[in-house]
Amino acid sequence: MSHRYTTRPATHNHKEFQPTSLSSNPRHSNPNPASTSLFRRLVWEGTVPLEIHVDPKELPANSDRGLDSYFIQAPRVSYLPLLIPDIRKNLVDLILDETAIASVKEDDWWFEELDTGNVMKWHWPIGLLFDHHTISVSTQSSQSGVLSTPAAPAPLRLTLHFVSPPTDKLIIQPSAETCKQAFMGQVKEADFLRWGNTKRVTGLRKQEQDGLWDGVKDHNFDDFWRVASKIFPMPTAFVPILLHDNALPSPSPSHINNFNSTQSQIQSQARPASTDPASGQHQDRDGAYNVRSIPVRVYLPSGGPVLQDLVSPVAEEGRESKPNTLRNFLHTQLPLLFPSPPTSPLAYALVQGVLAPPESEMAWLGACLAGADGWVNICVGVGRPRI
Repeated sequence: MSHRYTTRPATHNHKEFQPTSLSSNPRHSNPNPASTSLFRRLVWEGTVPLEIHVDPKELPANSDRGLDSYFIQAPRVSYLPLLIPDIRKNLVDLILDETAIASVKEDDWWFEELDTGNVMKWHWPIGLLFDHHTISVSTQSSQSGVLSTPAAPAPLRLTLHFVSPPTDKLIIQPSAETCKQAFMGQVKEADFLRWGNTKRVTGLRKQEQDGLWDGVKDHNFDDFWRVASKIFPMPTAFVPILLHDNALPSPSPSHINNFNSTQSQIQSQARPASTDPASGQHQDRDGAYNVRSIPVRVYLPSGGPVLQDLVSPVAEEGRESKPNTLRNFLHTQLPLLFPSPPTSPLAYALVQGVLAPPESEMAWLGACLAGADGWVNICVGVGRPRI
């Protein structure tokens, strides 16, 4: 029995196995491009371990069964279809003979999670697949009486099948081109939720739109963010607003735009003229607290639905506006799992493989911890994590 390994550079692989809390309150430090770039790069350089096996029942009689697995450290922001060339070169081509290789069609390939039997979706980022596996396995452990852990130091074990793909679950074909189309669709949907239209994406030149996907495909941080910076919001310091009767509407989905306009005006008036460069107007306009809604999806363990709702960057508490936090959002979506303090939550949230503190501001998460497609993917595991 033998194995093949391949790795990709990563600056913080250990954080993928042992999530640590983010800064408890990022807004207390004055946001600046350097810190924003740091968090975005940490997300970009994050990797997860995969262990690939070929279904032995689908191997021809003359296959080399001595090479039974292939290990790869895959980028979180990448997608399984982008790994197929590596898997074919380092595993499939070494197991099958020339006749069998000629008969294998990549369009029929699909992956199944070895532990749970879940079909791996082509259009989900690899990091999301890993986190969803983590909460599903930890929930099973919690139900069996074993203390759950949000991330175990073990690879995600996948079985590669060559025939009978379950097309109803895969959604798209396993090709780079169809994956690109699905990715750009997610980028446009996130753009619409943030700004109320897709002009920021559709206004890009074709070369720039292609550059977004090429950055993901080539795992090139600088090339990707050279274009993505024109779409994503920038984290800015939040300026509290005292709400008077009939002065401001509630930041409900139908009034978020008016509220954010007022927030931008107050931020502009609060800044001394000597520190208000011309570019500052664009920073306010592109600020994380000026978006209409934050693109967020909540993923529950296996069998649970995917939740999506409008998420305002601000929330009202009495007559004062405050940043909308992860605690507030999860309490709204899942009040039984995340009850109001002082009751302890019955679940935890993973964002990019990290155990996210409840006081994390949703606007900051949307600006710094969103995936390459612009979405904040929150995986909710049941139980208390052991950190």
